[in-house]
Parts: sequence; C-alpha cells; structure tokens
Amino acid sequence: MLFLNEHNIKQAITMEEAINAIDEAYRLYGANDFQMPTRMQINEDKNTLILMPCITNKAIGTKLVTSFPDNKSLPTLHGLVILNSIETGEIQAILDGAFLTGFRTGAIGGSAIRHLANSNAKKIAIIGTGVQGLYQAIAACTVRPITDIYLYNRSNEKIDSFIQSFCSWIDSPPTFHRTKTADEAIQDAEIIITATTSSTPVLPNDTSLLKNKLVIGIGSFQPTMREFPEALYHISDHIFVDSKDAILESGDMKTPLEHNWINENAIETMSSYLTNKYSINHEAQKSIIFKSTGIALFDVVVGNFIYQNAKRREIGMLLD
Repeated sequence: MLFLNEHNIKQAITMEEAINAIDEAYRLYGANDFQMPTRMQINEDKNTLILMPCITNKAIGTKLVTSFPDNKSLPTLHGLVILNSIETGEIQAILDGAFLTGFRTGAIGGSAIRHLANSNAKKIAIIGTGVQGLYQAIAACTVRPITDIYLYNRSNEKIDSFIQSFCSWIDSPPTFHRTKTADEAIQDAEIIITATTSSTPVLPNDTSLLKNKLVIGIGSFQPTMREFPEALYHISDHIFVDSKDAILESGDMKTPLEHNWINENAIETMSSYLTNKYSINHEAQKSIIFKSTGIALFDVVVGNFIYQNAKRREIGMLLD
C-alpha cells in the first residue's frame, strides 16, 4: 500500500484539479452513483470523532477524523483516509486525512465561487484564519482574480501565520487587510467565507453589510454550531448546500428552518444547480448562501485522484 503525507499530496494535486474533482463528485451525487451513509459522530463535550465511509464505481474510501476545536498549539483536525480497491478490497493507500480534509474543503468553496460568484469578483473576506480559512483563500484565488483579502480572527496572532502560509502557496499574493471586527472585514468584500466552529453567528446581523454578496459557510458541521445571522436569510434569494446532509447536520440550516426564516423548498443542492444550471442575477442586490458540511464522497473522489496521480508519478512511501 502507498502512504501519502501532506508533502506527497501537494505534489500529486493542484487546487484547480481538486476543484474539478469536487465538480465530478457533484455529478456522481446528482446521478446517485455512490453508496454513503450519513457520517457517524461521537461527541465528548466539544470534541468529536467522525467516521465517513463511501463507495463509488472507482474506489472505496473511509475517513476517520477527530475535531478538537479548542486545540491551541495543535491543529483542530487529525485523521486518516483509507482507500480500498473496488475490485479486490485490498488497501491501496493511506492518506493524511487532516490535510486532505482541509484541501478538499477549500476546493468545495472554490467550486462554489467558480459557479456562484460574479465573474469579476475581486475582494473576499475570511472570518476564521485557521487551516480551513487558508485553503478557502487559496481556492478563491484559483478561480477568481482576487486583489484584496480582508482577514478577521478572534485570536489576532493567527493572522500572521495565515499570511505566511498563504504566501508559500501563491507567487503573487493579493493585498491583505487585517481587521479588528467582522463588520470591518466584510464591508467591502464581494465574497464572505466563514471558517469557524462557533456556536453563535460570527457575522453581523446587519442587512446593509450582508446584501449583494456570496456568503460561504464551511465551519459549522453540527446542529449546535452556527456562523450565519438571521438577517442573512431574509435578504438571500438563493440558498445552496453541498449535500442534503447539510440540512440536517448544520445549525446554519437547521436553526433557520426551525424558526421559519426559510423553508426547505428554498434550499437547492449544488449538484441540482450544476445539472440544471441557470443564470444568477448578480445585480439584484440579494445575497447568495452556500453551506457545506462535507461528505465522504468528496474525500473518496479527491483522494482517489491523488492516489492515481501519485502512483503514476511514483510519489509517496510504499508500506509492506
């Protein structure tokens, strides 16, 4: 079997290729050409153990990952992705699950920007400058000519490491703006990305700051987590999710449904949108919501792409 660490994965796939793989996963999702149960979660206070299996016609994949949101000196996520042969069941590869999760989640945001954002959008705001926020920013710069990134994080010291890490990925980085509040960060942004594990909204409940923007939420993956304020739902005319599981799993969908701020008929999966693609009016002064909780299908499709590239290019470590 092949072991692929973070360095190996970076050698085997680009962000653009990962975004293309996410779009392929949406095609499989729309065609129901996969088998996947709802993720299993075991909670101990704020900490979570997550098990995510999936089978496609090309690979079998299982992700085992932990989320410890209060980690300070260590990353929030730790995990592995195991790929098995669809023909024999043998283990073909073990991948760094924490890096793969962050990278493919960035690609999910990148796909949303590719298909939903104004084609000339140049300014983004990142709320939460941890690992997830980093890959969201990289993906945004992959699909749009981003000139300005507005950064807000509760712990200001994390912004320095964010900028340093970002510059190691992008040769000509955009202009960074450190902000003291989320209000300041989103004021001039055309795209807002929230990447936190907050249990209360991290965006202001102010329609004047939220209107006419694409708002991407990738942090909340449990019903008790929520990043979006009530005001956002009242000024949004499109609400997209990466899968139907997101409606059940995230407080950003569950809470507004329970309070009748939106109804379930207003929520559309990205696979449905890409299948029946229609024009979005970006001049309507309305906002667009995209909510992702991630599914194992994304890990299997992106992971298998990485494995096939790595095997062909002789990247990684062979384990007996």
